Amino acid sequence: MFAKQTVKDVDVRGKRVLVRVDFNVPLAEGTVTDDTRVRAALPTLRYLVDHGARVIVMSHLGRPKGEPDPQFSLRPVRRVLQRLLGRNVVFVDDIVGPEAHDAVARMVDGEIIMLENVRFNAGEKTNDPEFAKALASLADIYVNDAFGAAHRAHASTAGVAQYLPAVAGMLLAREVETLTAMLMNPERPFVAILGGSKVSDKIGVIDRMLECVDTLLIGGGMCFTFLVAKGVDVGRSLVEDEWIEHAGKMMDKALEKGVEILLPVDFVVADQIVEDAETSIVGREEIPSDMMGLDIGPTTSELFKGAVSTARTVFWNGPMGVFEMKPFEAGTREVAMAVARNNRAVSVIGGGDSVAALKKFDLEERVTFVSTGGGASMKLLEGTALPGVEALLDKNA
Repeated sequence: MFAKQTVKDVDVRGKRVLVRVDFNVPLAEGTVTDDTRVRAALPTLRYLVDHGARVIVMSHLGRPKGEPDPQFSLRPVRRVLQRLLGRNVVFVDDIVGPEAHDAVARMVDGEIIMLENVRFNAGEKTNDPEFAKALASLADIYVNDAFGAAHRAHASTAGVAQYLPAVAGMLLAREVETLTAMLMNPERPFVAILGGSKVSDKIGVIDRMLECVDTLLIGGGMCFTFLVAKGVDVGRSLVEDEWIEHAGKMMDKALEKGVEILLPVDFVVADQIVEDAETSIVGREEIPSDMMGLDIGPTTSELFKGAVSTARTVFWNGPMGVFEMKPFEAGTREVAMAVARNNRAVSVIGGGDSVAALKKFDLEERVTFVSTGGGASMKLLEGTALPGVEALLDKNA
């Protein structure tokens, strides 16, 4: 059960509702190349419009340096939102200045406007109270639907909630509820698949997963730190030396907890990470000293697929190799397909590169839940409080 109030718990009719969304989308030559995050916000925005709210949308985009920068303008995103909503969206070249206040003053019930990139103001990332107050002065109610930014204590995600009644949007509520339920009450067997390049990025998640999963599959670059901890020579493969000892301790913890950790038994190796690399498949004890593992091998793929096929809950975060390149995509593709094929399991994808992999292999529609926030989902799963969630009103408030 989601412990915070949502848009459905407050009367929004005729109210000015400031909605923080995550429209940090990829752009190419002024065009949005992936509208997934815009689509994810539609249920909340439609609900507010349909219930007579005066909707003020705000988001960040990219990493401008606290001042206006045309390449990070939200104007192209407004065009996409307008098309998807099928209604006019007024764009405001301002955030908290006179133009923004004038636009809000002219609004009627059911109308929607979009403010310019909140990171064009230096007070956003520093959570400046004056900027947060200025944002709050635009509205009567604050809604946070930006799960992808909920782990950041910025003015638009946490600060503004100190000055307005603050509730969750539908996306944020569903994200928190789904990820929390997966940890607290999973159907078993519960299989987690972790990949990506670095152990250090996922150390907290691994520790937490060892408390609740039955089997943990570790692939990607991070597996080599574990293999070195087992005494395996991994050639030139990526290893985080400072985390070798900790990886060993985590394997000991898994043993104590009765959690099975599956590490790769073979690899696709090459001497460089290029599209036309010459590759070979070797066992994990046979990686040449001048080569590096860049994908799990076919035997490991079968091993991992077998574990996934028996699961009733699957969590996946991180690719099995350098899946962006053809020679090293097979392991990630095979694992993604195994997750998609297991339609008896609840399958949760933890944002980031795993989502990019699902898209590449056209499997997005075949999993139960795709998180929109890589960093936020990792923080939530490791047990860290998210400032953007903590700032919202409790259910019983």
